[in-house]
Amino acid sequence: MAGTMSEKRFKVDDHVSWNSEAGRVSGRIIRVHTKDTDYKGYTHHASEDEPQYEIRSDKTDHIAMHKGRALTKLR
Repeated sequence: MAGTMSEKRFKVDDHVSWNSEAGRVSGRIIRVHTKDTDYKGYTHHASEDEPQYEIRSDKTDHIAMHKGRALTKLR
């Protein structure tokens, strides 16, 4: 089986949190990217083994994109 077991996997609608410049932020995953994606002027590298997650912040509706290792699943 390809990929590393240490990479956390999430799915659409999972509630997650991550660290930002403003502190801990939480939100819901709205999309999972498994191919390189241009977002806010940057190419975010993603693959089946290392997806990027598009997340809508609970408080501000801001959209962020992170790899699974930056995320913690909430209940």
